[in-house]
Amino acid sequence: MSRAPRLAGYALMAAAVLVAALTRRGGADMIGPFPAVAVVLFVGMIGVMLVFTDLMVRGLYAQVDAAKTREEEGE
Repeated sequence: MSRAPRLAGYALMAAAVLVAALTRRGGADMIGPFPAVAVVLFVGMIGVMLVFTDLMVRGLYAQVDAAKTREEEGE
């Protein structure tokens, strides 16, 4: 299982922070046809979703492996 989704999520969150900092300094009011705040929230939300989903799936796999190990020890 790859860590690429979690790293991509961290990268999206970092990009959201950079765009927010740029907007705060007055560098960008609009990004294309969208307000900068909407872009920051959307990109950050996708990043957080990727990170949490990856962590939850890894936790689920760890629980399944632990249950499988207990079952094999019981036999």
